Amino acid sequence: MTILLVEDSRFLRVASERALLKAGYEVVSASDGEAALLTARERIPNLILLDMMLPKLDGLGVLRALKHDPQTADIPVIVLTGLGKQNEWKLMKEGATAFLTKSDSLLADNSETLLQVVESVLGKQATEKSTAEISVSTEQPATQC
Repeated sequence: MTILLVEDSRFLRVASERALLKAGYEVVSASDGEAALLTARERIPNLILLDMMLPKLDGLGVLRALKHDPQTADIPVIVLTGLGKQNEWKLMKEGATAFLTKSDSLLADNSETLLQVVESVLGKQATEKSTAEISVSTEQPATQC
């Protein structure tokens, strides 16, 4: 599974990359909004971790562009922000799958909080796909009279 990590803070990017790699994920990174869109379209990751405060194009602009592009619209996006919970509803309305407040606890305990949310979102995505596959494979062919 490939995760696109979009974070302009080198410290947070490296720490998050290490935790995700250790958990067995392939990680590609971008440090600004424009690079994030290019990378998402080129790599089509399974999940995007998206910071909101980014150079060149902010996270909200990236989220909107991703969700309006048929090629990337179905990629789940976990928003990472230092802004408070008051923005959660707005971001979810824009298409975010989950919301994580950046804090010291996000990277504490070997990034356990981050990994739990990532695994939850990816697990839900895998379950939805397998359910769709099951429903397609169990359809009976139409019989002709």
